[in-house]
Amino acid sequence: MAKPENNLKTCDILIVGGNYVGLSTAVAICAGGPHLSVVVVEAAPVVANEKDQRAFAVAAAASRMLDQLGIWQDLLEEAQPINEMVITDSKLSDVTRPVFLTFANERKTEDGDDPAPFAHMLPNRVLVEKLREKALDMKIKLINGDSVLGFKKGPASVDIKLASGISYRAKLLVAADGVRSKMRDQAGIKTVHWPYDQKGIVTTIAHERPHEGRAEEHFLPAGPFAVLPLKGNRSSLVWTESSQSADRLLAMDDLSFELELEQRFGHKLGEISIDGPVKAFPLGLTLAREFVKDRIALVGDAAHGIHPISGQGLNLGFKDAAALAETIVEADRLGMDIGALTTLERYQQWRRFDTVQMGIVTDVLNRLFSNDNPLLRAARDFGLGMVERMPGLKTRFIDQASGNSKSEPRLLQGEAI
Repeated sequence: MAKPENNLKTCDILIVGGNYVGLSTAVAICAGGPHLSVVVVEAAPVVANEKDQRAFAVAAAASRMLDQLGIWQDLLEEAQPINEMVITDSKLSDVTRPVFLTFANERKTEDGDDPAPFAHMLPNRVLVEKLREKALDMKIKLINGDSVLGFKKGPASVDIKLASGISYRAKLLVAADGVRSKMRDQAGIKTVHWPYDQKGIVTTIAHERPHEGRAEEHFLPAGPFAVLPLKGNRSSLVWTESSQSADRLLAMDDLSFELELEQRFGHKLGEISIDGPVKAFPLGLTLAREFVKDRIALVGDAAHGIHPISGQGLNLGFKDAAALAETIVEADRLGMDIGALTTLERYQQWRRFDTVQMGIVTDVLNRLFSNDNPLLRAARDFGLGMVERMPGLKTRFIDQASGNSKSEPRLLQGEAI
């Protein structure tokens, strides 16, 4: 790397975005290459994370990665195991809601122990907090409340200018700044995007009776209504509606909204109440045409934004983090330029097909289930019923959801880079 000018600071890798994707990428890189200097820049102040009410399903592979990085044990107190997944398909007006498909992890571990959960629900706030603590322990520089104004690529480095006036010269810039990534746009990377005219309503629900670690996804004509267990008698709600209906629901008073919620949630867990802020966000499919350019790599939602129907958005981000970290660490050990396009191409080849495949799957599922066409309903219910009667196929679906594959990056298999 060329000698920097006096007003430039230097690092090996600068990551834009300090949520779980950016932080896990930084920690994973430094776990395999502790001599590499990493800086993480996040526009939001640290206090913003304390108000984050979101929760996500962390697949078994991602928990193995977090365990290998030394933070999973610290997360277990807040992690709610998902022991069973139930899928129904009905109209909103139906008196009964028949169960067409159930998933329960019945496979013993390699040591013969009881089955491990195929996923855990975990508050995003807790995950980010523990990743930040680990990053600071590893001497990763974390900058909050600052943003990247722009960058300029050179033959062997990239210069990044921050809004605060600080500038960095790095070998590699990693964009982990979300589905509306400014870094991706400034790099000239185009996307494939189409909106669904749907919004996802998210909140936390308190209920009278325990959920027993059971997650439910009700396919209603407007879209999936997912109830995901949290610690205690609480559940995370991801409720898909048309954009127009979602706006109408959010404009209601509290009583009217809770009546609409109760109609979909049901009474099996007793009395329910809203236990957090109610927010909605537009849904769509966004896929970057390229995951890398010379000196630039995209991870997480900056590379792909998918429908939450499969609950795999967070886990795709962990796969990106693990794959990019392994690519960088192995290249560095071989004395290769970690920011060169020839190095980064391995990461792109590793992750792009899997991501496009998942994007197509979620798109097809959303179009198949978010409607009230009687022929499609009959076809999908028949298909769900067939899967329910085929244990081998159900096991494959569980393995897919859990991330159990030998082709995954080593961290996702619980191995060090």
